[in-house]
Amino acid sequence: MTRLERRERERAERRQAIVTAARELAEAEGWEAVTTRRLSDRIEYSQPVLYSHFENRNAIIDAVALEGFSELAAAMHQGKAKARSPQAALRGTARAYVEFAKANPALYDAMFTLATDLPFGRPETPAQLHDAFDEIRKAVEPLAGSRDPETLTEIVWSSMHGLASLARARRLRPDFHAKRMAILVDLLTSGCG
Repeated sequence: MTRLERRERERAERRQAIVTAARELAEAEGWEAVTTRRLSDRIEYSQPVLYSHFENRNAIIDAVALEGFSELAAAMHQGKAKARSPQAALRGTARAYVEFAKANPALYDAMFTLATDLPFGRPETPAQLHDAFDEIRKAVEPLAGSRDPETLTEIVWSSMHGLASLARARRLRPDFHAKRMAILVDLLTSGCG
């Protein structure tokens, strides 16, 4: 390994340490606890080192969100991996989405609630966001029928996000989660064909 390769690897490791520390601190204490001072203390690097990797706190949150989108895409892919029908694939995708939001509240907030500079739905959208959207689209497309698959995917995503957000905020009856998911899939697939 050359000296330059080693420096680049160490830089990537420091960057990842910052992102990991931000995630851990946010999950433990909320995003308001994530400051550059707290992060620099936690990873034992000076604040200028943090700023050499990220322009500001929001850039750190965006990096955390990108990790989250990769993890969400993998969870949804796994959620539909063993499905034997298009409806089961959509059900598995929706279940994985809502479970991901519940299991990773601060990460989900970085992805969908906090202010972000990440471009959604544009040509410059990062691959991680495309990948997560594509996992939903792959579950929706076989059920789209004559409906536009991209628009239907946006509606499914919005529905899953709404269910996830309301469930996390304890605004829905907790014992009816499975029933809500079944009804959502039934509603979304009723226009197939």
